[in-house]
Formats: sequence, C-alpha cells, structure tokens
Amino acid sequence: MIRRFVALRVLAACAAAATLSLSSGPVFAQETQKKPPAKPAAKPPAKPAAAKPGTKPAAPGGGQPMELAKFGDWGAYMSETSKGKVCYALATPKERLPKSLKRDPGYLFIASRPGEGVRNEVSVVLGFPAKDGGDGKATVGTTSFVLVTKGTAAWVKNAAEDAAFVEAIRRGQQLTVEATSRKGNASTDRYTLAGVAQALDRVRKECP
Repeated sequence: MIRRFVALRVLAACAAAATLSLSSGPVFAQETQKKPPAKPAAKPPAKPAAAKPGTKPAAPGGGQPMELAKFGDWGAYMSETSKGKVCYALATPKERLPKSLKRDPGYLFIASRPGEGVRNEVSVVLGFPAKDGGDGKATVGTTSFVLVTKGTAAWVKNAAEDAAFVEAIRRGQQLTVEATSRKGNASTDRYTLAGVAQALDRVRKECP
C-alpha cells in the first residue's frame, strides 16, 4: 500500500488541473466541516498544456500532466517523472451522493509506470479523509471489488485483482465507488465508462 500511496500522490498533484479540460460536470465545494488539512500533493498545479500525440512535455522531469487525448468522459494523460513516464486514464464522478454532503473533487486513475514495471494500477481519490485501512467497494454491473482506504485515497484491496477490475470497466457502462469518511458519512460516487476503453488503449500506446 505504501508504494501505491506514494504513486498516487504524483497523480493527485496533476488531477485537478487535468480535469479542467476533461469534464464539464459540476465542481464540488470544499467540505465545510472541520477536517485535517489537505495533503500538499492534492493541491492543483497550473493547468497543463494539451499535447498532440508524440509531443514531448515542455519541461521533461517536471511532472506536469500533458493531455494526450479525450474519449467521452475519460482522458488519457502523460507526465515525466524522475523514474520515467507515467501514463494514466482519468475520470471524475458524474454523480455524487448524498448531494448534501460537500467534499473535495474525486477522481479515478488507471496508471501505468513502465520504468517501475507497473501496468493498469487502479487508484481512487475520494475527496474526503477516510479511515486508514478501512473498507470500501467498487461495483461494475454485478461485479464488486473490495477497496482499502488510506487518507483521502482508495485502492483495490487485493492488488492482484487490478487486471480483473480494468477488464470489468472496459466492458461496463457505470462504476460505483462507495466509502465512508472518518466522521462516519457514507459517500457514493458514480462514474460513467463511456470512452474508458479508448483511453486505456491510448495509455498503453504511450506507455507500452
């Protein structure tokens, strides 16, 4: 989990800016209840420049996200880090329930880091602090996967199921992520899966 947490910090640092060009959905307000300060990695950087296929980042090694392509509700992105390329498919929830519960924006990443031998690693930014080691659930159709939470993030609890998770969302139409905050508030995020297969194919092409 520690390795995944560190990797997600890199992705989360890019997410808010990257999704400005991805989603036309509502931006959710910061949670008004008291909560621990947001991790520095979750603060949005400057908006990334869109990159045409084959175009290198303006500042290699800077970790700034470069948009490779948009497919429906999903985008394909790439950034350069000290360990090489990081490529990921990214989406934001289309619906967040209960609507009365205000929280930070949520994201779902499916990342590949060829330099580290990592492919299709699934990560979720919940948008609120959850219990470390707590359980959540991701459901695609009739198939469910147990999530484990840490801070404001969640992952498939059994990392060996990442591949099955990715295959499920390739075939599915909607993904539901359920988790509970440290304060006991149950939250549900619903993602549409239109374009996810194409975004994943673009990620694989950029980070083979």
